[in-house]
Amino acid sequence: MKKLIPFLLLLAISVLLVACNSDSDSSKETSNSSGKDDSTNAKQTLLDKVKEEKVIKIGTEGTYMPFTFHDESGKLTGYDVEVAEEVGKRLGIKVEFYETQWDAIFAGLESERFDAIANQVAVSDERKEKYSFSIPYTNPSAVLVTHKDNTEIKSVEDIAGKKSAQTMTSNWAGIAESEGAEIVRVEGFNEAIQLVTSKRVDLTFNDELSVLMYQQEQPDAPLQVIPYPDYKVDVGFLFRQGNEELVAEFDRVLEEMKADGTLKELSEKWFGKDVS
Repeated sequence: MKKLIPFLLLLAISVLLVACNSDSDSSKETSNSSGKDDSTNAKQTLLDKVKEEKVIKIGTEGTYMPFTFHDESGKLTGYDVEVAEEVGKRLGIKVEFYETQWDAIFAGLESERFDAIANQVAVSDERKEKYSFSIPYTNPSAVLVTHKDNTEIKSVEDIAGKKSAQTMTSNWAGIAESEGAEIVRVEGFNEAIQLVTSKRVDLTFNDELSVLMYQQEQPDAPLQVIPYPDYKVDVGFLFRQGNEELVAEFDRVLEEMKADGTLKELSEKWFGKDVS
């Protein structure tokens, strides 16, 4: 009898261990069937997240008239703002804007502070290596701006060695630098113009539409505008790479807005002509 008791005890323990292993395997199968622990399940895309939360976060300067700025009531408005809001409306989502200085705006996108940028970001080969662009919604030309009393600069050939106020990561800074100008770093369009009007720099490059709008708002500003027609850029919404589904949805809506005349209507509202 004494020899039988240890045998029965050992048998009971073996049965218990088998039962526990069976329960564990069953639990794993249940977990995998739910999809929570299955590493092969598809990762949620940014488009899925945006549609689920019904909101997209967009980075913008808020100081770049007439594209993104605050009106007299303090409301954020402008061409880029209204284009982004119309895209959001057609996608059935809310657009939340996150205002950021230009030279920090790409870092904000990379850190996922926001999902896209709407701020007249020019398409370039260098940027396409790192980011994804929507199809263009603007196609501006460049202009060279000096003080009206400046008699030394009559064309782009005269700017070598001159001081040009530019945001460091803009295409306009690239133009000035390629033509031999010395870059004076600024945080945005308004600061660049202020440095020109106060004669603290010799010039600034920017897009013709911003300068035209500024002159309409400030007709007495002592500025001289020199065309630079050889330079035109495509402007699109900017995204982190790997979010092709969201980019494709923006492209689809922008194509609709071109086809039904919405982009033309917004262009004429802000600039008096079609720049789409």
